[in-house]
Amino acid sequence: MTTIRTGRRARTDQSGTPPLRTGVRRRRRREATSALLFISPWIIGFLVFTLWPILQSAWLSMTDYDVLHAARWVGWDNYVELFQDPKVALSLGNTVLYTVLEVPAHVLVSLALALLLARAGRSSGFFRTVFFLPKMTPAVAVGALFLLVFNGQDGLVNRALALVGIDGPAWTTDPAWVKPGLVLMSLWTVGASVVIFLAALRAVPSDLLEAATLDGAGPWQRTLRVTLPLISPSIFFVTVVTTIASFQTFTESYTAFFGASSSAYGNDAALFYVIYLFQQGFEYLHMGFASAMAWVLFLVILAVTIVQIRVSRRLVHYEAGDA
Repeated sequence: MTTIRTGRRARTDQSGTPPLRTGVRRRRRREATSALLFISPWIIGFLVFTLWPILQSAWLSMTDYDVLHAARWVGWDNYVELFQDPKVALSLGNTVLYTVLEVPAHVLVSLALALLLARAGRSSGFFRTVFFLPKMTPAVAVGALFLLVFNGQDGLVNRALALVGIDGPAWTTDPAWVKPGLVLMSLWTVGASVVIFLAALRAVPSDLLEAATLDGAGPWQRTLRVTLPLISPSIFFVTVVTTIASFQTFTESYTAFFGASSSAYGNDAALFYVIYLFQQGFEYLHMGFASAMAWVLFLVILAVTIVQIRVSRRLVHYEAGDA
């Protein structure tokens, strides 16, 4: 039975709920249903190809599994063996050192190129494309190119150094120079970070730069005291993403030093953590051990990222948050 009341009293139905509110709730349910239908392919893909493999790897890390036979539960034995394996410590140390060298170099070079592009005017579009194109190069090709460019005998880098009277090192065989060579080679693909920094630089308010100029600040002072603080969120983002990628470096080094055609160049200085994980899982079929290594790597990256986030609270400037 429907009741109609005058004045400020709303019309109600038998359930006691005003029709307007009922209509709003129905519309919201329809919108929610439509939204879920639209994003259902992503949800299904996430559950099948991301969440399920993560849970499966957690279970496999507690088993002895070689793909050919049924998994056998061993508990924490894989983790105990992992911390006793000297090559795990070697590969993790190589990865940490590579990350310490690669991340600052990547950020500084990409930021310097972005600062130059910001002054290039109309030609910046052309150079932005030129800098980004190497990012499209297959990583396997970059690994093969490394052996040619950094060859200790007649590589392009050592030939260039010889022109200025410098005797270049054996980049591919000397353990002390393998990781610096790989870091230099990784700078080939800084184009994506250059584009990010360039977008951040163009978002810097020009009136602040003009005010700094009127106050007598030179180009370096404007860059250090105005530009860098305002683009610090972009710097932080690139630093975190590059750190995560560096901890997972694999293709270039594996192609150059551990591939089928590169066995002669095998070098423990290039044995990174993910390479050893791949060898354990897909060459030796120690899937349980490899899964345990993957979870340790996840925890290491998580810890490093948390530290970076905590440090960023003092160094990163968010203009909106300060308003």
